[in-house]
Amino acid sequence: MSQQWSSPSATGATSDVSNYLIPAILSTIFCCMPLGVVSIIFATQVNGKVASGDTAGAMEASKKAKMFMFIAVGLGVLTWVCAIVIWIFVLGAAAVGGNM
Repeated sequence: MSQQWSSPSATGATSDVSNYLIPAILSTIFCCMPLGVVSIIFATQVNGKVASGDTAGAMEASKKAKMFMFIAVGLGVLTWVCAIVIWIFVLGAAAVGGNM
């Protein structure tokens, strides 16, 4: 009495594990390219792991994709804020220096 082996069913499993691919792509384009690329790599691994039945691995890859995406967005926002602050100080110094 042996049972037939069947592959795990992936129906509905992809909705349980988010892959964060679109936010990863957007963070790569607009924020921080190196960390965004890492986020894309982990995001593309999620669906393949879910399809092969590795839900734990898919959740880990999803978690890493989300983490790197948030770090990329944070660094991008920080860079833009610093650039704007420096730009304001440079223009302010030029305006003050021009009045003397």
